[in-house]
Amino acid sequence: MANNAEEILRILDRCCEHFSFPMLDNGYIYLAATRLSLYRSPEDWAMAVEVFGFSPRAGFPGTDIQTFASRLHDRDRPEKYINSTAYAMYLENNPHNEFRSIWAIEEGAWLDSEDGEFINPTASGVVLRGRNIALPSVEDLRRHGIEVEAAPRVQVFELCRFLADIAREDVLMTPEERRASVLPGMEQILQLEEWHHPNLAAGERISDSETFRQLARVLATGDVRLYQPTNAPNTHWRNWPEGGRL
Repeated sequence: MANNAEEILRILDRCCEHFSFPMLDNGYIYLAATRLSLYRSPEDWAMAVEVFGFSPRAGFPGTDIQTFASRLHDRDRPEKYINSTAYAMYLENNPHNEFRSIWAIEEGAWLDSEDGEFINPTASGVVLRGRNIALPSVEDLRRHGIEVEAAPRVQVFELCRFLADIAREDVLMTPEERRASVLPGMEQILQLEEWHHPNLAAGERISDSETFRQLARVLATGDVRLYQPTNAPNTHWRNWPEGGRL
């Protein structure tokens, strides 16, 4: 049976073992915002976790969504892979998980052309989903609880955290975007803006997490009342200071 809590936890644990479940202290990504959504039908379940932040390796802020499901929608096409063997390996290694990204912030002169981890000090704003937003001053950032490490210069990840605070709905995904890998017709039954996330880098397992044990039962039954967490939320970026530091 697809909607079985123990099987859901086994799938999520396997994804952790293969490093395909979000680690909020990912050394390559400065965390700025997160969201978790659950979907269900009588036959299937899906969990989608969004992470907005900045990866210096990628060189540009983006929002990733990792979807875990009994069955996935709109998988990669074979032509994306170098040959049929590579495509078969993709399907074999990712039977219950898919990864997609969006870039809500437009490219432009706001990014320093000489050091892509900093904001261009002569720029005035960024365009976020077609909306012009003034770049924050050091004082603006501090008012939002963001300490500026290299003041007066502002780093890209600091801007991301500011945008997540003032325009959360724009930096995260739209309802349509977050369903990219979710089977059509499935109902969204729960959306969490914060929760207690396990410290995967420290060896904590999904199946040992109160949060995800409860969420697995919600997915298995459709009863959202089974989510009654006792652990305080920890998904705010302040709780994961090692993120992006590699």
